Amino acid sequence: MSERFASKSDDEIDNWIRNHEDKGQTQTDLYRALIEERNRRHGHGLTIKKSMAVLVAAAKRRQFVSYGELAEANGVSWTKARYRMNGKHGHLDDLLAHCHSKGLPLLTAIVVQKGKLATGEMGQFTLDGFVEGVQRIGVLVTDATTFLETSQRECFDFDWSGHA
Repeated sequence: MSERFASKSDDEIDNWIRNHEDKGQTQTDLYRALIEERNRRHGHGLTIKKSMAVLVAAAKRRQFVSYGELAEANGVSWTKARYRMNGKHGHLDDLLAHCHSKGLPLLTAIVVQKGKLATGEMGQFTLDGFVEGVQRIGVLVTDATTFLETSQRECFDFDWSGHA
C-alpha cells in the first residue's frame, strides 16, 4: 500500500475517485495515483504496469490483445482473472482511467475476445462495457462503433517511442 494512502479505507479511495470523475478531473496526477492505489489493493495480480507494457507493445505492432493474453502476461490464470477484468472498477476500467489520466490513447480499445483478434471487433456486451468506462471518465461517445474504431486507430497510430 502506498504510504500516501495508508490511512484511507477502500471506500474513501473509491469516493475520492468518484468525486474526480463527477467533477471531470480525470487527467490529474492525484486521480491517476488513486487509480493505481485501487489497483494495488484489488488487482489480485493484475497490475497496471504489466498490462500497460503488453498493450503498448501490441499497439506498436498494430495488433489486438485477448483478455487471456493480458491475464497470462500478469501471471494470473484466466479462471481467476476473468471476473476481475471487466465492469466498473475492474482491471480494464483501471487501465482506461490510467491511459486517460496520462493523455494516452485508450489502450483497452485493443483488448478483444480471442476469436476477434483478427478484426478487433467487440461484441455488443463488450462494446457497452468499454463505452460505459469511457463515459465514466468524462469522454462523450455518440456512436459506440465509430468511437471504438477511432480509439483503436489512435492506439495503432500513436508515437509510442519513449513508452514501455
